[in-house]
Amino acid sequence: MSAPAVKRGAAPGADAMHVPVAIIGAGACGLTAALRLASAGIETVLIERDAAPSGSSALSSGFIPAAGSKVQRAAGIEDDAGRFAADIQAKARGTAAPELVCAYTGAAAAAMDALARHGLAFQVLDGFLYPGHTARRMHTLPERTGAALVAALERAATGAGAYLLTRALAREIWTDEDGRVTAVGCERPGGAVDVIGCDALILACNGFGGNAEMVGQYLPAMRDAIYGGHAGNDGSAIEWGTQMGARLADLGGYQGHGSWATPQGALISWAVMMDGGVQINRDGLRFHDETHGYSEAAVHVLAQPGAVAWNVFDDRSLALARGFPDFVAAESGHALKSCAGLPELAALIGCDAQVLRQTLAAVGPDTADPLGRRFERVLRAPYHAVKVTGALFHTQGGLDIDAHCRVLDRDGRALPNLLAAGGAARGVSGNDVSGYLSGNGLLSAVAGGHIAAATAAALLGRSLDQEGK
Repeated sequence: MSAPAVKRGAAPGADAMHVPVAIIGAGACGLTAALRLASAGIETVLIERDAAPSGSSALSSGFIPAAGSKVQRAAGIEDDAGRFAADIQAKARGTAAPELVCAYTGAAAAAMDALARHGLAFQVLDGFLYPGHTARRMHTLPERTGAALVAALERAATGAGAYLLTRALAREIWTDEDGRVTAVGCERPGGAVDVIGCDALILACNGFGGNAEMVGQYLPAMRDAIYGGHAGNDGSAIEWGTQMGARLADLGGYQGHGSWATPQGALISWAVMMDGGVQINRDGLRFHDETHGYSEAAVHVLAQPGAVAWNVFDDRSLALARGFPDFVAAESGHALKSCAGLPELAALIGCDAQVLRQTLAAVGPDTADPLGRRFERVLRAPYHAVKVTGALFHTQGGLDIDAHCRVLDRDGRALPNLLAAGGAARGVSGNDVSGYLSGNGLLSAVAGGHIAAATAAALLGRSLDQEGK
């Protein structure tokens, strides 16, 4: 496999296969952009390395945060983009790129409404709030999986007329002497290279979580962590951008997850923590405030003896968790262990029963938690537990972009016709794991894809302002 490269001059064969807009990556970001462009009659091709669209989007829970959408308003939820933006900045301690926070929170509802017009029947997730959110704004399809989201987006985008080129590994970007992208070269099965000419290029190929060298350089805390993302996140966008003189930003930001079932390798919903569950280490102790977020929990869990912890919860939380397909799959893989009482739970964890008794005695509304958490209820036997470790899911830093998703050079000027969104670009989580607000990844993918489509259309002299009106 060749390394990502930028080549200058005339691309051989680009005239034979030419589209106005090419998009590298057919995850949630690329599909959202392609759907919007194709719906406006703009010929678009999605270049996808796998046999079918997947990426980190398909591996996620598929929950997209948006404030002010029609489905949210229909549910009677009071929310708006300003409140959403404030939640993002509160989680990132004011370090998230303000222009992107404003752009993404402002576009998210319009993006969700546009997807709904194409048959995606979203609901607002009910029952609990994810850490850092002050309103229920997670939009989900009834299946509650990222795979279902990607499949629905693929059907909508191709149904609208977008071309999907699978088993095509983008490796070359061709530019002219002015730095304008003119074509993309894709490796095909058997080693042949297809060259696709284009007038604008959108990088929607996610981040660098699958590149061990980059992870070691930029995310040392995750150097030895399990990677729960897609192998296609190989840092290609960063490689291409660097060769084209692009500026990079927030490379220390990422989404970790402190609830990766081991050895099953499955995601355990953080809903069990927000509903009253706790994480307990091998010594029978809690070690962080679980309500701060599942992303930074990855670092906390990896710092425990053996780099593992136990998610401990009760019957009420178990019933909630069983509403999530990821949890059901993990349970079918025997990740869930149930214990009649505290002695059995201590034996399962391998800790001293008296230490565990003291730990659980501090869980409740009438106790002062030394870690600062406010509990609304006590945990009651029987207890349920899942052994977990910390994992890296996807990165939140990448190419620096403006509010229109135009890639910026090292002097802050927009490159002529190169756009980026989703994991290929900097996100809205700042430069640290603790800045990740639940859903930031799909927010930047869907809202970013929506915005990038409008920018690409503008580069072609077209406007999408009247879409859906």
